[in-house]
Amino acid sequence: MPGQYDNREDALFAARIEDMFTLAEEKCLTRFSFFLDEHQQSLARQIAASHGGNYGFYGGFADSERTVLGIFPFYQEVEYTLYPVVAVTVTFRKEDTLSHRDFLGALMSLLIKRESIGDILVGEGIGVIFTFDTIAPIIIQELTKIGRVGVRCQMGPPQSLPVSHHFLDLSGTVSSMRLDCIVSFLTNLSREKSAQLIRSGLVQVDGMVWESVSDTVQPGSKISIRGYGKFLIEEQGSLTKKGRIHMLCKKYI
Repeated sequence: MPGQYDNREDALFAARIEDMFTLAEEKCLTRFSFFLDEHQQSLARQIAASHGGNYGFYGGFADSERTVLGIFPFYQEVEYTLYPVVAVTVTFRKEDTLSHRDFLGALMSLLIKRESIGDILVGEGIGVIFTFDTIAPIIIQELTKIGRVGVRCQMGPPQSLPVSHHFLDLSGTVSSMRLDCIVSFLTNLSREKSAQLIRSGLVQVDGMVWESVSDTVQPGSKISIRGYGKFLIEEQGSLTKKGRIHMLCKKYI
C-alpha cells in the first residue's frame, strides 16, 4: 500500500476501506462507509475491484453525487433499503432564497461533520438533506433557522425531489477521445494549452487527477478543469465525413 497514493490522506482512507472489506469477508459483517465525495469513490472503486465482493454505492437517490459504500457478506445481496441513509425535507417560504452553501453552513453550525451529510438539493421553498438515520433526528430537532430564514424539517423525501443540477448543453466534434482533445473542446483552448493544464494536474476525471494527455475519455465521465468548471461527457456520437467524432456534453452551472 505505501507509495500507491499521492498523499497521506488518501493512504489513510484506502487503509480504512481495506479494513471494511476485510471485516466483511472474514467475519461476514455488513459495513458502511461515511458519505464519499467523487475522489473518494474513485479510490474506493479501485480497492473494491481487487476484492470482487458484494458492494455498492448509494446516496439516497439515483443520481447522488455523494454516496455511501456498502459492503455485504458473500451470501447477501446488495440491498439499498439496508443502507442507513435517509432524507430530511426542509420547507421555508417561497419568497426566501436559500442556497446549498446556506444549508451546509447551518448544518456545520450544529457540529455535524461533512462526512455525515450527502447531497443537499435545494429548490423553491424546499430543500432535501440526505444523511444518516442517526443524524436525521438532530437535524429535525435543532435546525429551525438557516441564516435568518425560519425552516421546518420532517423525516422523509418529498413527492418529487428538487433538480439536483442545472446544465448548459455543449455539442461539437473532436478528432479523438484523447483527454487533450476533450479538454480543448470543453475549454475552447488549443491542444497545446490544454495539454499544459493536464500536465499541471489541473484536470480530474471522475475525481482522479489525470496527467497523461493521451488517456482515453469514456462517455459518462465527469471532468473537472480548474478555472473552467465541471463537465459531463454525455454521448460519443457518429463520425463526420472527415472522420471527426460528434460529441454531446453538459457543463454544470
